[in-house]
Amino acid sequence: MKITAACAAALALLATAGAASAQDVDFSFNAALTSDYVFRGASQSNEEAALQGGVDLTAGSFYAGVWASTVDFGDETQAEIDLYTGFRTEAAGYALDFGVIGYVYADDDQSSDYDYLELKAAASRAFGPATIGAAVYYSPDFFGSADEEATYVEVNAAFSPIDKVTVSGAVGNQYLDVSDDYLTWNLGATYAFTDNLALDVRYHDTDFDGSYLYDGRVNATLKAAF
Repeated sequence: MKITAACAAALALLATAGAASAQDVDFSFNAALTSDYVFRGASQSNEEAALQGGVDLTAGSFYAGVWASTVDFGDETQAEIDLYTGFRTEAAGYALDFGVIGYVYADDDQSSDYDYLELKAAASRAFGPATIGAAVYYSPDFFGSADEEATYVEVNAAFSPIDKVTVSGAVGNQYLDVSDDYLTWNLGATYAFTDNLALDVRYHDTDFDGSYLYDGRVNATLKAAF
């Protein structure tokens, strides 16, 4: 049901993009190897390396894409597959992004109820070499069977002090209707070897004490984009 909703939303926005935009459709591709797949402060790969990759499509202000990563939840689940689509625009000097994301998990036990949908609203503004932003994500039926409604709120910033280097970080709070809310943050730097290849090294942490998967950790990600 959640998967169907995500796919339906993606197809509807893509159809709108095709009808509304006379511009050419552009595709981009990315692939990455990360030492630990960390999402909102928690390891999704049981502190092991993960392979990742995706394809993005843009048509004017509309975009859609698919991204996947290997995961390890200690069960039969093999991969996370994200389907997303949305609309980007600008207003009063701010870059705005409104979208929907469907998270689908391959080979999971259906009773786990992992699959879920999120709505996204984000804004950012550049100030010279720095960019400051904020985002809100809302899910009416969140990951797993414990929680229904969930909201994630984040503020983030990025700064390029020298050519090829970007320092960035974020602070967010995951609000859950049954499980404990928790705060998460990250800080790191990205070095661009070329226009297509970059290395990101980042520290993640949370204030959640219920699992080692939420403990502070450093991960490194080598990413290629074309």
